[in-house]
Amino acid sequence: MVQDIQLRVLPQVAASESGIKTFLTQEKGLDGRRLKGIRVVKRSIDARQRQVMVNLTVRTWIDEEPDMAAFERIDYPQVEGRPQVVVIGAGPGGLFAALRLIELGLRPIVVERGKNVHDRKKDLARIAREHVVDPESNYSFGEGGAGAYSDGKLYTRSKKRGSVEKILNVFCQHGASTDILCDAHPHIGTDRLPRVIENMRNMILNCGGEVHFETKMTDLLIKEDKVVGCVCQNLQSSIINPQSSIEFHGPVIMATGHSARDVYRMLAAQGIEIEAKGIAVGVRLEHPSALIDRIQYHSREGRGKWLPAAEYAFVQQCQGRGVYSFCMCPGGFVVPAATGPEQVVVNGMSPSHRNGRWSNSGMVVEVRPEDVGIGQLDNLQLDNGEGALKMMAFQEELERLAWQQGGRRQTAPAQRMADFVNGRLSYDLPESSYAPGLISSPLHFWMPKFITERLQEGFRAFGRKSHGFLTNEATVIGVETRTSAPVRIVRNNETLQHVRLEGLYPCGEGAGYAGGIVSAAIDGERCAEAAASQMNC
Repeated sequence: MVQDIQLRVLPQVAASESGIKTFLTQEKGLDGRRLKGIRVVKRSIDARQRQVMVNLTVRTWIDEEPDMAAFERIDYPQVEGRPQVVVIGAGPGGLFAALRLIELGLRPIVVERGKNVHDRKKDLARIAREHVVDPESNYSFGEGGAGAYSDGKLYTRSKKRGSVEKILNVFCQHGASTDILCDAHPHIGTDRLPRVIENMRNMILNCGGEVHFETKMTDLLIKEDKVVGCVCQNLQSSIINPQSSIEFHGPVIMATGHSARDVYRMLAAQGIEIEAKGIAVGVRLEHPSALIDRIQYHSREGRGKWLPAAEYAFVQQCQGRGVYSFCMCPGGFVVPAATGPEQVVVNGMSPSHRNGRWSNSGMVVEVRPEDVGIGQLDNLQLDNGEGALKMMAFQEELERLAWQQGGRRQTAPAQRMADFVNGRLSYDLPESSYAPGLISSPLHFWMPKFITERLQEGFRAFGRKSHGFLTNEATVIGVETRTSAPVRIVRNNETLQHVRLEGLYPCGEGAGYAGGIVSAAIDGERCAEAAASQMNC
């Protein structure tokens, strides 16, 4: 007999299979001799009370041998010689689109402007060490996209558009821990995700697909309002021959990510329908992880031996706009996420064990297109204040100001949290995980007031909800601007093709239809299915 049992246990009980088995036999009355196997299928931490508890759903096998296969494997066929589809971008949207195309018997041609996931590491190290940003290889561009060197969060609310379980199964098949199948807020970790991504690429190649790195899309091939391929530039050969280009033919799934600003400019210049969309802008907030553990677990001892690094989530309405925590990284570190010159952008990530000295999150304010207009916006002068690219122009100007405040390097402007709330300059700063370094700066003064005033109000509210959260032990680091794409590439809701161009499938976060690894992966699969349907495959 197979039976799922709901348990509410202490953390030390949930920490091991033997502890769970003992609880089942002693507290639930199961006969240990008849219990042939168990598997945790759901797990979440309840830290609302002083005594932290763990909620479990445990699958038990009684009097029969257990099926211990935690996930379903997909059989990917050979697609050499099959009709091909071009996939622009090797982030989660592009990789999952390519894998789904193979499932459907189509041959993916993946084109990625950045380097493979391992070669990216050298360029990321140069950002911290030399303050040099390679515009084609950074924390946003390269195999795996912006999620490759991140916390690897797999939590999403986008469950109506596709199967989250399917996405998690694919990750497990390519090397992710099966813990992601049961955890309420699953994550893979920046130390493990690159290997998983590499395994996905090898699956694509082994099945007969193609993957082209350091190859940048520069134009679409359009015939009679139909996209029939794209023009690309090989960035290595272009050093020798700037005129070198290569064409790839087939329908195009465009999964370029939220930072591919040159793509947005290309589409706007060609009159291809795009529109400005809302974004969220703010700062990265960093606390000592031990402090967050003490606050969230209501204990002077913090997490202790059995609990993971604590998470938090805050949201507050302030002057008609949402203020909320975003991409919370327990036990993680803050990283430089610029993709070009004269930019300072910060993001967060954490390793699988989340055992770092600091915890951070984005603290951002909702910004709508109507909030941004031509001319003076507080102390920001926008050259492109109207049209589809105005939210992107707003991002760019704020990032340029942060670069100036940071000494025209990747040094990030920062302020102690309570000083920021009270409008005071910080004369010194706490230690930080941000490798390029921090410089004290009055963010409350030079950032737009409609951002800072709402953040200040939100921080006060969060401090009232969690005593000790609003503190000068925490650091506000500027600026967090890349929470989502500033543009939506308009597509048909039924066919997922562009509203005017047949054969073009705007995909994932960069097209404005996803917000994170899992939702982008789901959208990638949907675009692959739409392309297959149009090709009668």
